Amino acid sequence: MKITGYRLEKYIYKIDRGLADANNPSGEDLSIGSLLFLETDEGVTGIAPAGNEKVQDLFKIIEGQDPRSVVWLWKKMDDFVFKGGNQGEAAAAISAIDVALWDLKAKINQEPLWQTLGARHGRTKAYASDIGYCMKDEDIYNFYSKMADNGVDAGKLKIGLSMEDDLRRIGIMKEALSKVRERPFLMVDVNEYWSPKNSIKLMNEIEKHYDIFWIEEPARRWDYRGLRKVSKSVKAAVATGENLNGISDVTSLITNYSVDIINIGVRQLGITGARQCANMAHAYELPVSMMNCQANYMAHLAAAIPNHVMMEVFGTPDREHVFKSWDNEIQDGFIVMGNSSGLGLEIDYDALRDLQNTDYGRIPNNSAPRRQGAGLEIKPLDENEVDWL
Repeated sequence: MKITGYRLEKYIYKIDRGLADANNPSGEDLSIGSLLFLETDEGVTGIAPAGNEKVQDLFKIIEGQDPRSVVWLWKKMDDFVFKGGNQGEAAAAISAIDVALWDLKAKINQEPLWQTLGARHGRTKAYASDIGYCMKDEDIYNFYSKMADNGVDAGKLKIGLSMEDDLRRIGIMKEALSKVRERPFLMVDVNEYWSPKNSIKLMNEIEKHYDIFWIEEPARRWDYRGLRKVSKSVKAAVATGENLNGISDVTSLITNYSVDIINIGVRQLGITGARQCANMAHAYELPVSMMNCQANYMAHLAAAIPNHVMMEVFGTPDREHVFKSWDNEIQDGFIVMGNSSGLGLEIDYDALRDLQNTDYGRIPNNSAPRRQGAGLEIKPLDENEVDWL
């Protein structure tokens, strides 16, 4: 079997509400999506819900090759971008191709990807994530309550701009999740907005009121000294890693004892790269947590990682417009996958064409800029940013 071609489909889609954090509390409800299709001479096609124009440069590396040699092909692509670095658009292209190759490999095996990757069961624990600084209190409660109805007993909340508001909103999350567990797992995320000193001072105050399981990104992603200082000074675990490019970035955090939980995901050079990061963490007896993704497709890898604790899920807003179906659902607090081959994704081509032909009147702002005052001082919210003040 040989790889013979590829197709990249881009689209813009609107989600149910804005996604927001301390850097962008007003949120963004438009997003750019893409689908990569890798074709073979035997009619089997691999799919990845990702991809960009850099795929064209990398395709010549894999064209004509056997798609089952996934790790070898990943190494060839990683070596190809050596001088420019496996970062940014190049990293995203490698990730997309890698995911499509794993989808292909599992389809060739006629089995779900979680089985190809070596998992015993197609299931992994889930935690609810609001990504909703723009949400009103009642919306926060409804979101976590809905997730609790599916057995989810852990939640992560975006905080960082007002201690009074943060404490109140953490309490709302706890109340909703307490339907499942008297002491639910509570996590907070400041998205690198605080400095290490602010993280220590403010987390010490929060921990007077709540038992926090982890604080995410309490310092810059590469700041192993600052992250280590936070880890030593607060009760909660320090989690970070989602914005790192792969094992080369993760290694310095792990070897300098700067992180307690590694966030892994498709951005770390695909399934192959994310698994490398998880293996590195496992060597140091550190747990990992899988980041969110469309249709929860990275749950296949999460289920096969021995040191994985739980995976981030939205539940809402809906980001699955281009899929007719995805073979997984949340049951009793777990993402439970079925036995469909590969990633278990079925594309809705009519919906894809509709999205490609829809004019929203503006371009999505997905650049995710850092908020004024980040790392220096906390710039308070104003009434133009959120409507719950």
